[in-house]
Amino acid sequence: MKLAVAATAPLGADVLERLAAHHEIAYVLTRPDRPRGRGRQVGAPPAKETADRLEISVRQPERLDESFSLEPADTIVVAAYGALIPKGLLEQATWLNVHPSLLPRWRGAAPVERAIMAGDDETGVTIHRTTPELDAGPVAAQRSFLIGAEDDAGVVYERAGELAAELLEEVLSGSPDFLPQPEEGATYADRLTPEDRELDWNRPPTELLNQIRALSPHIGARGEIDGRRLTVWRARLASDHSPLTAGGLELVEVQPEGKRRMSGEEYLRGLR
Repeated sequence: MKLAVAATAPLGADVLERLAAHHEIAYVLTRPDRPRGRGRQVGAPPAKETADRLEISVRQPERLDESFSLEPADTIVVAAYGALIPKGLLEQATWLNVHPSLLPRWRGAAPVERAIMAGDDETGVTIHRTTPELDAGPVAAQRSFLIGAEDDAGVVYERAGELAAELLEEVLSGSPDFLPQPEEGATYADRLTPEDRELDWNRPPTELLNQIRALSPHIGARGEIDGRRLTVWRARLASDHSPLTAGGLELVEVQPEGKRRMSGEEYLRGLR
């Protein structure tokens, strides 16, 4: 088996690193370098940074089309790659997609975030054959794990990366049966938008808490407190002794615009 990895985002970088510990990776297929961060400096995607550190060859086509040569790979693991793969390329090799949900629930771009926002207490990882239809290919392996009441997206992604590596070892070392996904129970995890970040303090506290957990530590939920805009990174249900509160929540870790992250107590001290 000649293995390649198509990955861009942090989950893909994590899966790449775990695979490379046990397999020779012919190359990494990833997205082109893009402006990143507040300074908009051009930077490499996380998977490329990992590949460079591991001294693995990197390919970064601006547009993936059927003229792209997959050689020497005959099996490509896809993990948070972020681009459509043409049908012609799918027919030239075995493409195995790592999806951090229990398909057919949460097909789409933001399965971890949408699961937490919805209050799901369970998610998992599915390894399935990549097809032209979004996350609808037949399943080779699937396993679940619990989402703890305090787990944020970072924790869930880390567990998904660990589990993905275990499942991939099982799939790559055997001859798995690919079972069709049921259509019953299919839901879609739409791409996150700026509106998804906005905290409406009139919503129930548990919904607000789920929103904050879903967007931490990588994006951040935002709200206005006494006329000041804050990004909220961590929160919990408020008590009588909570120093900084809004919407029935204690805001444990916040970040004022243009400043560093700080505790709610630090933020209040800075206002005095």
